[in-house]
Amino acid sequence: MRSAIFRIAQTGLTRTSRRPISQAPRFIYQSSRAFSATPVKREDEERKWSTPLAKQLAEAINITGPIPLASYMRMCLTADIGGYYTGAIEAGRDQFGQRGDFITSPEISQVFGELIGIWFVAEWMSQGRPRTGVELIEVGPGRGTLMDDILRTIRNFKDMALAIDAVYMVEASKELRLAQKNLLCGEDAALRESKEGWHSTCKYSDLPIVWADSIKAVPQSASKTPFIVAHEFFDALPIHAFQVVEVPPTQQPVTSSGSPRSPSSNTTSPTPQWREMVVSPTPEGTTHADLGTPKSSQHDPVPEFQLTLSPSPTRHALYLPESSPRYRALRSTPDALIEVCPDASLYISDFATRIGGSAAHPKKDPSGAALILDYGPSDTIPTNSLRGIRRHARVSPFAAPGLVDLSADVDFLALVEAATRASDGVECHGPVDQARFLETMGIAQRAEMLAKWAAAGDEAKRAEIERAWKRLVDRGPGGMGKLYKALAILPENGGVRRPVGFGGDIA
Repeated sequence: MRSAIFRIAQTGLTRTSRRPISQAPRFIYQSSRAFSATPVKREDEERKWSTPLAKQLAEAINITGPIPLASYMRMCLTADIGGYYTGAIEAGRDQFGQRGDFITSPEISQVFGELIGIWFVAEWMSQGRPRTGVELIEVGPGRGTLMDDILRTIRNFKDMALAIDAVYMVEASKELRLAQKNLLCGEDAALRESKEGWHSTCKYSDLPIVWADSIKAVPQSASKTPFIVAHEFFDALPIHAFQVVEVPPTQQPVTSSGSPRSPSSNTTSPTPQWREMVVSPTPEGTTHADLGTPKSSQHDPVPEFQLTLSPSPTRHALYLPESSPRYRALRSTPDALIEVCPDASLYISDFATRIGGSAAHPKKDPSGAALILDYGPSDTIPTNSLRGIRRHARVSPFAAPGLVDLSADVDFLALVEAATRASDGVECHGPVDQARFLETMGIAQRAEMLAKWAAAGDEAKRAEIERAWKRLVDRGPGGMGKLYKALAILPENGGVRRPVGFGGDIA
């Protein structure tokens, strides 16, 4: 019996007036114009692009036609040349911290990472304190700050520290791998390459740390107890976006997929279909008024790319919106919008099979746990959530490709659905608000202790400690404590034991 704390919720999309397919889509990213082609320019009037990646994207689209939003995001974030994480083109660039584009929770307060470490210690205790075979795995480790705080915390629990066989860091960026190695192992530590990845040794002990460029490169064994953390990882995975449109009655001899249409399938009334949102270059001469850009954002240059509605079904539109009953239920809702992240399902399924096993990877005794912390709605399907961040400010996600961080809300119920479908040996708990999770884990008490240890009379340091932890649990509009959520994956136990931070205690 699976944990009964989840329910598949309605998306809450409201019904609107019916509209023929020829009108503009409802997506409200920076651009939502009707589909248009980029005009051909004379060779001596070559367009100037903001980045090399922007030029590369435009040239590719001019050859292949508009591309899915997921393809655009993937190129912007992980392209070999000019990708935000994997091919930085600005000297001395750092995506994280005050000097970068955004600040993550581990950068705000060390208490955040310490409590994540305590959570894994509590799970290790609740699962019988295994003496060997424990693995720590982090996906998307940033600069390594979170794992550094986790390791520093776990070393205070010697039995667990001795049970850890290895630490695995899943990181595609060469620059970030080096930054993580310098923090976790020391700048003088060697980084050796092998078929399995890159290897070094933790500065706190002789614990091996292994870097892999994908989760599939991390060895999987039924004898291991993996403790997996994903903090602000899923929000950076590429999404596909779809909208329901009404297709006029047709007498065409073939279907949208190219197969023959039977006479009985001819329609005499509009038919709802999913259409994919695709990306194309913005025609030169386009203004903010043309794009409907809010006045608050019109001080920025006109985005070089725009989101448009595909005039015909794409291959993704034919199967992704049919992959879940939550999506299928919205097909009859006029103008319904959904965002689907196939990569998220792949990653969470991998987590689940490492913990609970599967037909392809049997595991007699499920063990381990995964903790996901990210932002997104608790019980609805994300819509219109793509955002661009640069130098701590919201910008168009379709401007300066490669220099802007792109992210989208996480569909937590889709993660639950994929995890429990991938393995019968797991159950999920949450999502719960980050504020509730951290407060239950004792953030106020830990911060108070740190403040007491601050140098005598250093009121500024104490004030900073208090400001930082309260920011993490802020429940106000836009507060991190409300926007961010925590989700846990545990070995299946019929819902008998709930984890710490999710209504349970150490067993």
